Amino acid sequence: MSSSFDKLVQSPLKFRLFLLMKLPSAYFSGVRVREFSSSKAVVSVPFKWFSQNPFRSTYFACLAMAAEMSTGILALSNIYGASKSVSMLVTKLEAEYYKKADTITLFTCEDGDAIRNCIQQAIDTGEATQIRAKAIGKNNEGELIAEFNITWSFRLRK
Repeated sequence: MSSSFDKLVQSPLKFRLFLLMKLPSAYFSGVRVREFSSSKAVVSVPFKWFSQNPFRSTYFACLAMAAEMSTGILALSNIYGASKSVSMLVTKLEAEYYKKADTITLFTCEDGDAIRNCIQQAIDTGEATQIRAKAIGKNNEGELIAEFNITWSFRLRK
């Protein structure tokens, strides 16, 4: 993991500026990193006016943003300081919804080690690699809200 990227994520002001500049919809929806390490990320999305749907729950796209960020931030942490330039792209997204999201939803991804290995394989072989990362969303009471499987593709830039 890149220590400079770790510092960026751990600094609320710097990371919010990063979101505002690079992912404004996530910034305005209230998506925030709650916990971050080389192997695990927890990202939250609140139920609020900007993230709601007409049915008084969090809009599915806002849930998807938080789920994607919980997996993507683990990839970014490995690409940020890599010896070679690596591109990353979502190639597939699968979701299952179980309960109405009418409070804060916390998405947890614990696939950091597998993501790091996948990126390293792309660097070592020069071939594109893919990984299916899981993000599990729960509310504050620990009730399952949604599960996302996000397939990431990594390859060396030419």
